[in-house]
Amino acid sequence: MIVNYNTLKMISTTPKLFLSRPLNIGIIGTGYAAQRRAETLLKDERSRLCYVSGHTPENLANFCQTYHTSPCDSWEALINHRDLDLVVICNINRDHGEIARRALEAGKHVIIEYPLALNFSEASEILALATQKNLLLHIEHIEILGGMHQTTRQYLPQLGNVFYGRYTTIQPVRTVPRRWTFHREMFGFPFMAALPRIHRFTDLFGEVNSVLCHDRFWDAPDIGYYTAFLCHASLGFKSGLQVDLVYGKGDAFWQSDRTFELYGDRGTLIFKGETGTLITQEGEKTLELESRRGLFAQDTQMVLDHLFEGKPLYIDPKSSLYALKIAEAADQSSQLGQLIEV
Repeated sequence: MIVNYNTLKMISTTPKLFLSRPLNIGIIGTGYAAQRRAETLLKDERSRLCYVSGHTPENLANFCQTYHTSPCDSWEALINHRDLDLVVICNINRDHGEIARRALEAGKHVIIEYPLALNFSEASEILALATQKNLLLHIEHIEILGGMHQTTRQYLPQLGNVFYGRYTTIQPVRTVPRRWTFHREMFGFPFMAALPRIHRFTDLFGEVNSVLCHDRFWDAPDIGYYTAFLCHASLGFKSGLQVDLVYGKGDAFWQSDRTFELYGDRGTLIFKGETGTLITQEGEKTLELESRRGLFAQDTQMVLDHLFEGKPLYIDPKSSLYALKIAEAADQSSQLGQLIEV
């Protein structure tokens, strides 16, 4: 299924649903995101946290005890509970697409952590299914709510014509766990798994013309796992903007780095960690960012506001889908060793 950016913008994906009773909700996953969702749902009288499923029995039992909910033996059992209205998907990336599709087929609204799927065609079909069934499909992108993105949007006009951007995230991990986040199939191609690296730019600057990507993996003894990876992608935007993305994680690295930079003909904006600097002809200005804490709660509350009061959400799933399309082009480029025209 081939969908271009203009087609994506025309698809209607937001159901007009204003609910009058509390939502019965199930969560798939027991990790950090699931915990923050559960905390928020328990505090809001518009929601009832009914069930949770998880991969590890001990973690599932602890989650149920902490958040006063009931366990399900599997995600299949959870999505087929007749009394559930909404399913929150917070588990491994590999399974996102199948669970989202099955939940929608079962008539459930869906909140899902990015990426919607590890395949653009599959994600497109899932989004079309949600539209067909008039069900909410909300793909979380809390980076859009975060201080760095909101501050960037605020000061972007002062940069003039932005011609170059760079975003580097390096995460050293000295003792690499044998977890899904270091597994090729379960985590997925790094720029798909960490979609905000691309989405930050497509959200601000629109369409991409070309993608060139290179990657390297340091394989672990266990098949399918690795101890480190490094991905570098160059994106050419229709506006003329050129962007370099560098994403590395694992035991091959000894110094962390999180730097976001934009260069315009009237100014430069640089973020290092939680501190930003605006540089223009008037001098330098330090920009303090708000804490990233509480963003999952904010995202959850906005979904409830949308379903109960009709308030707009901060993101359209088409925006996430387009970023996924660019991430898939980066994956293809790394495999073929050549530039991909988008």
